[in-house]
This record gives sequence, C-alpha cells and structure tokens, in this order.
Amino acid sequence: MRTVVLHARSPAWRAAALRAAELIKGPDFRPLKAEGRTLAGFIDVPGAGRAFLKRVESPSWRRGIAERARGSRAARALKGAAMLKAAGLAHPEPIAAVEAYHAGALRYCYLISEPLDRAESLSRFALGPRGIRGRDVRRLRCISHAVAGQVRRLHESGLYTRDLQETNVMVEGDNLTGYRVYFIDLEDFRRPGGKRPVSWERRMLNLVHLDRSIGRFLCRAARLDFLYAYLGGRPARGDSRRIVAEILAMKSQIDRRKARGGAKKS
Repeated sequence: MRTVVLHARSPAWRAAALRAAELIKGPDFRPLKAEGRTLAGFIDVPGAGRAFLKRVESPSWRRGIAERARGSRAARALKGAAMLKAAGLAHPEPIAAVEAYHAGALRYCYLISEPLDRAESLSRFALGPRGIRGRDVRRLRCISHAVAGQVRRLHESGLYTRDLQETNVMVEGDNLTGYRVYFIDLEDFRRPGGKRPVSWERRMLNLVHLDRSIGRFLCRAARLDFLYAYLGGRPARGDSRRIVAEILAMKSQIDRRKARGGAKKS
C-alpha cells in the first residue's frame, strides 16, 4: 500500500503519520467514535505527544477512485483548517495528515490534530453530568450567545459548513474568563462566494441544522434567544416573524425529506 504524507508539523509527527495504521490498532489509542467508515479517538505517541487521530476508510475501489479525484477527507480538512485560521476562528490545528492508496484508489486517510483536552461538545459542556450545569440559566445563555457570535463570524467571513450541529461545536472556558468556541469536522467547511458573506439561504440552512440538534437541551425561548444573538439583536416584530417563519418552513422541509428517506429505507 502506497502512503502519501500531506502535512506534518515536525519530523516526529511525520514518522507517526506514516505509522498511523499501526498506531490506531495499538494499546495507546483510545477510540471515541466508531461509526460506519470513521474511527477516531485519542492517541499518545512516544516522542511526539498527545493528539486526536481520525481514520476514514473508502468502502470500495470505485469509491476510492472518486475520493481520490474529489480529495480525501484529510485533504479537505487541511483546506478547512486553513480557511478557519485565515478568518481567525478557533479549530483543532492539524498536526499531520496522510493518505493510503491501493491499486490507484484511496483506501484510507488519516488526520492527526490537536486533542482539545479542555473543550467539550456543546451539549456536554452546557449541561454537565446529569444535566446539573444546565440548571444555571445565566451560564447557559452566556454559552449560547458565545456560540451564536462565532457562527455569525463564520458566515460573515464567507464560510459555512455542510454539517453544523452541536456535536461539531466544542466549547471551553467559564463565566470569568469567557468562552472559547471551536469548530470541528474541518472537511465540511466551504467558501461558496469568495470573501463575500454567506447567502441568507445557506445561513438559514446552518441555523436549522444547529437548531435541530440543540433542541434536545434548549427550550423554544432559549433557541429563539440564540437566533436573536446570531442576528445581533432582536429585529422589528415584522422582520422577526418573517425570519422565524422562513426558518420553520425550512425545518419542515428538511423533516419531510428525512421522513421520506427513512420510509424508503424501511
């Protein structure tokens, strides 16, 4: 199998990237996610340090050829990280990235990135163990506003993501020092209109996808407050009703599409 190193922060991490297939099967790898084609978790590499290691597998030769032409997830993650860095948005910095090919097709790609040890996914950070921290309404509102502000910065920078949900947003900090919001799953970020702000339709799509996931732990009033924070303040009543109606219509459309997809699978 032929391997290609796309990026390495140092010679030690380059050597680790070339051994990624071995490391992900070793005792120093602690998996956090194993879904479909993706395996990801923390790794301690002697002589290099601690990192987050993610592997994505191509399920077939044909898919591997398509992924090679499109660019592997590791390659797209490097591009996403570069765009977020240029916009001054927090994200896990890539440490190394490697692709593995067989018979001309992409077989695996590996991305090694900063572990973000002090950050947690939005819901876990907001709620805490057994939802205890979620009872602090003021703290919850501060976190919500911090996330809303960073999503607005993302869009105003001309960037959007194809998968904005709470599990792809991580937060660290507190009420005294402030909250730092990280965007992860870097391969999903795009710049559709150059440096121009993202279109309203794409903004709504991101907001709807995020609303669908935060709806598990935020009430309707809190989600509406998040929207107003994203908008930079509560708009006039007529504008507010129009915006909410547009978002609800898009949400219903997505729900119907997902329901049809589930019916077809069954």
